[in-house]
Amino acid sequence: MVAGLLLMGAAACLTLYNLWSEYRAGNIAQRLVLELPANMGNPTLQPEYIGNPDMEMPEKLIDGERCIGILEIPALDLVLPVIDEWGERSLQAAPCRYCGSVYRNDLVLCAHNYGTHFGKIKYLSFGDAVIFTDMSSNVFQYRVKDIEILPPTAVEEMIDSRNWDMTLFTCTIGGSARVTVRCGRIL
Repeated sequence: MVAGLLLMGAAACLTLYNLWSEYRAGNIAQRLVLELPANMGNPTLQPEYIGNPDMEMPEKLIDGERCIGILEIPALDLVLPVIDEWGERSLQAAPCRYCGSVYRNDLVLCAHNYGTHFGKIKYLSFGDAVIFTDMSSNVFQYRVKDIEILPPTAVEEMIDSRNWDMTLFTCTIGGSARVTVRCGRIL
């Protein structure tokens, strides 16, 4: 009976910690978005990336994190900063670039499955809008084309960009699989 009570207490503590982490992550992401200027750059008539798709994406340093843009998912009421490189500390704050570039149409973004990050992407539907705005105010619009569940070891399948211009992914609760949302660019 004591062991059962200890296990129930441990489960309650873990649940509270996860809820606190999700709340904290949502606050950090929103603070980062608020610190980005409304007009992040000076867009030109012909953006530089069109002639140079292999160029580095511009960054802005905010609270020690190098942000490359803002991701909007209207169907989920999400507006999130995107951090340049993924790592445990960065993932605690906001979605991160796993690999690729918006300019080459092969961007892969990852985030924790917090409700304030990518926890609800499994509820997206075919055709839902996904918008990425880079630090030069270039806007890239996408539509959801597919949602897949991949094993955590399927890294090559995850980053496969032959048919997808942008991929969003997060782990399922427990980490046994990856919810993967594939997007096609429309503008």
